Amino acid sequence: MEGQSRHQIIKRLQTTLQRGAPFDLGTLAPLGVSPQRAARYAESGWLVRLAQGVYAFPNDAFGVEGALKFLQQRVPGLHVGGKSALGLQGVRHNLGGDTLVLWGDRRYELPPWFTSRFPARYVHARLFDWSDAALSDKTLTTPPGLPDGLHVAVSERAVLELLYEAGTKQSLEEARNIFDGLRSPRKELLGQLLSCCTSVKAVRLFLTWARETQVVDVDDLLARHRVRTGSEKRWMSRLADGTLLSLNPYG
Repeated sequence: MEGQSRHQIIKRLQTTLQRGAPFDLGTLAPLGVSPQRAARYAESGWLVRLAQGVYAFPNDAFGVEGALKFLQQRVPGLHVGGKSALGLQGVRHNLGGDTLVLWGDRRYELPPWFTSRFPARYVHARLFDWSDAALSDKTLTTPPGLPDGLHVAVSERAVLELLYEAGTKQSLEEARNIFDGLRSPRKELLGQLLSCCTSVKAVRLFLTWARETQVVDVDDLLARHRVRTGSEKRWMSRLADGTLLSLNPYG
């Protein structure tokens, strides 16, 4: 009877759960799999244990998209951001290649089962003081060609995430090269994001480079939105590579 019961449950798992992504005990419980039963199935080779409470099917070479959607359920606000998000909406159209940049709303350490498969780093910073909670959701999207529900920062949000890291995790030179590829940002949305951006460096760097590239009319932007530029003094900082970054309040 036990063998027959196990067979029925395993068959239910294989026909119900979607391939290409991990799953946890919360997903297994409604299918009749307790933590103890999941552990036994892993020992007998019916499941693969990735971490405590996290499993996958044997020989299921799940992709980064499925893994990211799984993490989104566990980490508030998790999304592809910064350089990676801009790549998905511009030069590159896949999540391979460079180290994947992920952002989220709380402190979190990416699990080894994820980073061993997909080189990635996670950024937690209160970059935006959301005056309108809907704006946070509005600035996450799913670019064409990616699975529904996979969260990626829109380019206007992603560029500020990129500039936040410029000179630290992100080289200033590469950040500028990526910025130069920015095309036709939505001015109203950009103004809203700049108005609630808490990083003086990111705001001033955007205004400076926007003036130089003329990607937007900076004076019109400043006239229409109260942008957080800090004091009237120049913002100066010595970057990790020794470069002295000096930024005027309004670019």
